[in-house]
Amino acid sequence: MHVTLVYVKVKLEHLDDFVEATRANHLASIQEPGNLRFDVIQEETDPTSFVLYEAYKSDADARAHKETEHYLQWREAVADWMAEPRKGVAHSGIFL
Repeated sequence: MHVTLVYVKVKLEHLDDFVEATRANHLASIQEPGNLRFDVIQEETDPTSFVLYEAYKSDADARAHKETEHYLQWREAVADWMAEPRKGVAHSGIFL
């Protein structure tokens, strides 16, 4: 299992826009054949901080996600809303 944790810090004035764009990306991502989970979590003490938990059956499935129309649309939409560059950290899931 290939897991990526994506750390995102959003500009406060774009918080609602980010949530809506990310909801659309989430809903499409969980329909991808290799997707196991696509969770979006928001920090309780800082609502502008998020973690996207993306789990795919394989590295190839995770790479395919980055080529989907919904991901490319999301990436374009949220680019200027970031307070700092997002950071993706790859992991190997050991329990499914």
